[in-house]
Amino acid sequence: MEAFVLAAGMGSRLRPLTNDRPKALVEINGKTLLEINLLKIAAVGVKHCVVNVHYMADKLVEFIEAREWPMDVTISDERDMLLDTGGALKHASPLFSGKEPVLVHNVDVLSDIDLTELFDYHRKKGNLVTLFTKDRDSKRKLLFDKTGQLRGRSGLSDENNLILLAFNGISVVDPKLFDLLPADDHPYPIIDCYVELSKTHPIGCYTSSCQWLDVGTPEAVEKAKMLWK
Repeated sequence: MEAFVLAAGMGSRLRPLTNDRPKALVEINGKTLLEINLLKIAAVGVKHCVVNVHYMADKLVEFIEAREWPMDVTISDERDMLLDTGGALKHASPLFSGKEPVLVHNVDVLSDIDLTELFDYHRKKGNLVTLFTKDRDSKRKLLFDKTGQLRGRSGLSDENNLILLAFNGISVVDPKLFDLLPADDHPYPIIDCYVELSKTHPIGCYTSSCQWLDVGTPEAVEKAKMLWK
């Protein structure tokens, strides 16, 4: 199994905590967000993980290279251009084997999701992409049919008989996806690609009642310190 951790973002919402460090190095009870997620990912048997870098890239690379990880960790360098989630995945795609599904995980998301179960669900369903979703407050909900397949997004298509769910920053993608993505010469969000690809490819959702938190603000960091002791 392989993984991709999205860690290149500017962390603007986390300021002032990110004035002197990338968001991946913001700490929760003495451990960085990156460390928490890399160790969780490795614990389910992932052997190779790619981490993308842009904002304060040198600090992030130094942190990764100064430690021994229980899996191979490779850098996807975006110093020249921050590529957003879609461009980042396309840019990193040559670093994967192309033979295994890839877990894609935002670095500023914490959860106790069962990643093994997510991988197994993805394989069983035969999806091109499986999105971890929840029924929670969000301004950017996606629409799924009763079989769990993506059919669009809220406000952009007919919502009759469809289920509104929010994407939680964790997914599993089949390596076939890489060839279907636009070039990495410009930034673009991955969700736009998924909505378009869902017209011709199976893109499904995986739901769970697990604990989940978007650690995107200083207030959320304080909440995370209470929840993840």
